[in-house]
Amino acid sequence: MENIIKIENLKFSYIREADQVMVDAIKDVSFEVKKGSFVAVIGQNGSGKSTLAKNINALLIPTGGTIYVNGFDTRDDENIWEIRQAAGMVFQNPDNQLVSSIVEDDVAFGPENLGIPPQEIRARVDDALKAVNMYEHRKKAPHLLSGGQKQRIAIAGVVAMRPDCIIFDEPTAMLDPKGRAGVMAIINKLHKEGITVILITHFMEEAAEADRVIIMDKGDIVLDGTPIEIFSETERIKALGLDIPVAVDLADKLRARGINLPKGIIRTEEMVDYLCQFK
Repeated sequence: MENIIKIENLKFSYIREADQVMVDAIKDVSFEVKKGSFVAVIGQNGSGKSTLAKNINALLIPTGGTIYVNGFDTRDDENIWEIRQAAGMVFQNPDNQLVSSIVEDDVAFGPENLGIPPQEIRARVDDALKAVNMYEHRKKAPHLLSGGQKQRIAIAGVVAMRPDCIIFDEPTAMLDPKGRAGVMAIINKLHKEGITVILITHFMEEAAEADRVIIMDKGDIVLDGTPIEIFSETERIKALGLDIPVAVDLADKLRARGINLPKGIIRTEEMVDYLCQFK
């Protein structure tokens, strides 16, 4: 499977305004993302995960190393449109992404800026709104929607640009549990349809749904593997100041009490399915 993103020795530093101290937000990171994969990036605040996301989308330019998106170097200004078309981005606060007073106009904003013909824009907007289950709200004002619905509109705006990859930078951080579940359902649906997903999150249950989990700490990658591989490193994850998925924590406690649970239970649904056998 071909790579859609290739990161080579990425470094990113900036001068902190508060004290004018140079901060190395990303120190020396290298990895590749396969087309069609689902990668979750987790870490504490300040670990560099959001800075990484913004570098991939060329919102930030590396101070060292290189990022290629579909073969385009993010350091080259002439590549910006190709990069943004290939890798769209959804941010934490949907209000910062909504630019119009009508939902369907907001979703059309990206394709219009790409110079897509009006008839094609109409089709893309309708398809994108249906993909996030918001078509019936297309004539509404975004400010009348819930936080979860606003985030779905923000996702639709990116989907309408038909990117190969979508980077989600903590898209559920400001939502309640119902809103988080709705957005994660959309993310999983888009992934199943072939879109490459990079999910920046601090919710372990969300990371457990990915194909691959990367843990960052102080600008470095400290763990990289499948969810089962990563979440088996319980003590190391806790030492990094991170939580572990509820299902993993419960499984560890049950094993400590002598219950022989199968290996690889990392998702709540898997734990529920297993426990339901004993009704």
